[in-house]
Amino acid sequence: MTLKQAIEHILENWTSANKEVFTNHPLALFFRNEFHSKIRTVVDSNSSAWMTKASVGAGNWANVPWLSILNPKITETTEDGIYPVYLFCADGSGVYLSLIQGVTQPTRELGKVKATERAKSIKSYIIQNTQELSSWDSAQIELKATTPLGKSYETASIRAKFYPATNIPEDAILIQDLNNLLAAYQRIEKLPWRQAGNEETMMPEQSQKLRNIKLPKPFLLLAGISGTGKSRFVRQQAAKAAKVGSSRDRENYELVAVRPDWHEPSDLLGYVSRLSGTAEYVATPVLRFIVKAWQELLDKGCTLPDENGTLDDVLLTGTSEQLDAVLPYWLCLDEMNLAPVEQYFADYLALIETREWSWDDDNFEYSCGALLAADTLNALEAEAQQKLAVELGLTVEHLLWQHFLQHGIAIPPNLIVAGTVNMDETTHGFSRKVIDRAMSFDFGEFFPNDFDDFYTSSISQVPLTFPRYSSGKEALDDTDAKASIEFLQAINAVLKNTPFELAYRALNELLLAVHCHGASDNDADLQAVWDDFLMQKVLPRIEGDADKLQQDDQGDLLSRLQAVLETRLDRIWGNDPESPTRTDFYRTRKDSQIKIPCRSRQKIRWMRERLESSGFTSFWP
Repeated sequence: MTLKQAIEHILENWTSANKEVFTNHPLALFFRNEFHSKIRTVVDSNSSAWMTKASVGAGNWANVPWLSILNPKITETTEDGIYPVYLFCADGSGVYLSLIQGVTQPTRELGKVKATERAKSIKSYIIQNTQELSSWDSAQIELKATTPLGKSYETASIRAKFYPATNIPEDAILIQDLNNLLAAYQRIEKLPWRQAGNEETMMPEQSQKLRNIKLPKPFLLLAGISGTGKSRFVRQQAAKAAKVGSSRDRENYELVAVRPDWHEPSDLLGYVSRLSGTAEYVATPVLRFIVKAWQELLDKGCTLPDENGTLDDVLLTGTSEQLDAVLPYWLCLDEMNLAPVEQYFADYLALIETREWSWDDDNFEYSCGALLAADTLNALEAEAQQKLAVELGLTVEHLLWQHFLQHGIAIPPNLIVAGTVNMDETTHGFSRKVIDRAMSFDFGEFFPNDFDDFYTSSISQVPLTFPRYSSGKEALDDTDAKASIEFLQAINAVLKNTPFELAYRALNELLLAVHCHGASDNDADLQAVWDDFLMQKVLPRIEGDADKLQQDDQGDLLSRLQAVLETRLDRIWGNDPESPTRTDFYRTRKDSQIKIPCRSRQKIRWMRERLESSGFTSFWP
């Protein structure tokens, strides 16, 4: 099949296909594989280092299918920068080959007005400096889009060429047009086009610094020795989100000191008391903070389901743009393991797995089980309900309170729980149930204290925010997930028949991590994502003495794991364990990215040395 025939096949079948079931649809597979492969061949003849990605949707059909070409020296994401892209009209009437700007990230960081002004300046500059594309149209394109995301592509185009469905040119012309655009794209790499936007904060080195990371999971364990700044880290993250110098008076931060005598979820979320003669609910700071997080979502335009029951399990609906404006609410559980986490935190640990995001282009639905059941609230008498509503900052007439009476108080999507952890004789260990549900950070490895930087630090933390997906299937196409699945299978082959073996939850969270960091298949950054996943999900599970870790005559588990990783992480493993080989996703320097050694290599070496010297090892310092 020729390129011309491939495009015609997509356009002829698009409008009928997107009315059918999305999963494994033949047209979706054709777009991602055959069509993608034909464009990839042309791209490789220009630069094999460039990235390509084809999308017809994630979980549901996209309104406007597209195939993008990204030069990593210009951008690694379609949310920012400049890149060529094929954009197929929503009604199947034709396809554009366009040079386009990513506007999502600038809008998030600068606001819509400033981002629009910046985009106009950059467009004007690029048009003036790409005379080889002077015959291409610079007007707004018409994709017949019906969603906000699809329409955003129309205004973001810099130069474009339209191929109507009734007159797709032969391959020679299609390939020549693409090569001409790629040649111009190569020149743009050397142009100071970002300065044309008159926005210093968006210089190439600094734009990476400003991007936030949407966490794969909203539950973090920050483990490390006392005094390393774990609680301060959480406070600073809240302040970064609120764009203030201090979060002391901010609504999006709450510090709760865990008590050693906590054993019930009621210690965290409150309980029903009858001391006054009638049932009253005694609220806690944590419950009040959760309600504040829900209020933030409504203040930013997200909506609750209507009362007629048409959205039975859905708790919240809205758009991606509304979520971009929502603050993450950081709950810091200080000294989290002073009490048994599996006991007082049991409700949260169970319900965090019930979170479900569903996306239809730019629109989302969110559902989750209730931390505080509606039956508990409805069992209170009217006076007790009114008292509790006021204590939570609401009134009984408030829409949110009525929502709680119907659905209970669930985990809000913008709530991030961060527990600070010290491992010593005064604290409790973590079961695999807890580790499986959290993102574990060895704080000294991810955010090391450098005494030389105490007064004049040039290093800053990347802002973190709440997840947008709960399913790796929706976040990542199956073709993009293939390499990560093979990686996890190789790891699990070592862990098989041990207590440390991984299951579907681990795979799901690995795919979410790949999506969150925007890593692609043939990319050293993908191996860096795997490296961090090992540190957060795999190695924290491994502990025991020499007998427990011995695997018959095959050697000990850590040695076998190291042998597998030497191959699977070949692009970042390095000859010297101390040599910087990969990007640090969580920290940046003012003038450049930070390069660090492979984290899992150093950790496995440390765990093996500990096993050899003391006969026992674990991940925790």
